[in-house]
Amino acid sequence: MTTSSLRHFSDIPPKISRRSVLKGIAHGAATSALFPFLDLGQTGSSFDTLKKAAAALDQLKETGDEKFWTLVKNQFPIKKDLIMLNAANLCPAPALVQNRVVELTKDVDADSSFANRAKFSALKEKARKALAEYVGADEDEIAIVRNTSEGNNFVINGVTLGKGDEVIIWDQNHPTANIAFDVRAERFGYRVVRVKTTEFPESPEELIKPFLEAMTPRTRLLAFSHVSNVSGIRIAAEELCKIAREKGVFTLVDGAQTFGTYPLLLDDMGCDFYTASSHKWFCGPKEVGVLFVRRDRIDSLYPTQVGVGWESASQNGARKFETLGQQDDSRIAAMIEATEFHNTLGMLRVSSRARILADAVKEGLKKRIPNVRFVTPIVHPMCWGVVVFNVPGLDSSKALDDLYGKFNIGCAVIGSNIRYSPHIYNTLEEIDQAVDALVRLNS
Repeated sequence: MTTSSLRHFSDIPPKISRRSVLKGIAHGAATSALFPFLDLGQTGSSFDTLKKAAAALDQLKETGDEKFWTLVKNQFPIKKDLIMLNAANLCPAPALVQNRVVELTKDVDADSSFANRAKFSALKEKARKALAEYVGADEDEIAIVRNTSEGNNFVINGVTLGKGDEVIIWDQNHPTANIAFDVRAERFGYRVVRVKTTEFPESPEELIKPFLEAMTPRTRLLAFSHVSNVSGIRIAAEELCKIAREKGVFTLVDGAQTFGTYPLLLDDMGCDFYTASSHKWFCGPKEVGVLFVRRDRIDSLYPTQVGVGWESASQNGARKFETLGQQDDSRIAAMIEATEFHNTLGMLRVSSRARILADAVKEGLKKRIPNVRFVTPIVHPMCWGVVVFNVPGLDSSKALDDLYGKFNIGCAVIGSNIRYSPHIYNTLEEIDQAVDALVRLNS
């Protein structure tokens, strides 16, 4: 189920309740009985087995039961009994990707000649094509960079800005992006306007309103995180980008918390620039990122770095942002396998699973810790896979250490808040265990 088939596949329900999750599991169990290769005891957890299982479920438009998602989990070489709930920071790569990186690294180390390494040019273009299809863009609009931060800085330093211009940024953006704007503004004299959204929003429109109120005829660029890593709040990117475009304002969407889990069609989103990292929800190779530059913005975005190959790259769309010197060709090439892994699962199946897991965290916490305070909205249009919460009376820093040291749970702390960000390698049983661990720490 690739990006191109998104429009022909049934959409994800706008709300997924615990009841519907359990119903889906029961229905999936019946489905699994029809396909004996879903029996892990007999088949193991090879990628070929996963492909067969996913293909069978595609025919029935099923998301899969817990047996299927256990099969997915077994693709990842995660330590036994370790529950990783830190996708918002760093994800493991499945064996398919990890093995390819190792294979190609050994290949280069065995023969680093130009003749041997020549194959990586074609592999990079194949990776670009796969990524473009995955995010719903043209190949010439995709630059393969190192990570989200680098992509953001290419835009921050590449857009022409000067005295009298204004840039609007969300105060919940990743610090790297916001600080970069401040540093450049100090040098070139443009104004940075920080937008603060309401702490407990009741609607997507309420989140968009402060951005609209901040726009003036001097506004040149609007930069916001699709999903905030500090709150889990999701901005309605499609709507905000549409409004900005109508006002002649460029948009930079930081997709670090959506790439690999959100149904992306960048042509429909309407942003001018989109940045993302492979090492988070995409579960890809480390130190590989994506920079999307809309075709009609490529000429107006100047390169931050110019190196060998600039003459030809500058004539080939977003490739002009890739003259970065020596890179790890092995990791870039392994983006082919990373994309194949996601396409095998299907973008809508992954995004549905992300919602189910996040909902299970919220509902488990509400039921077992009634005084829990959610920083992340409960309503789906304003959230995604990141769940940030606070347990009154619980020291978050100590809880972080105890969750890992006593319960083998890897998560994150944001100030006084705890962040659980589960992903496709987690099971519902692990979510229950992660909630139970907090209950025990709070008792």
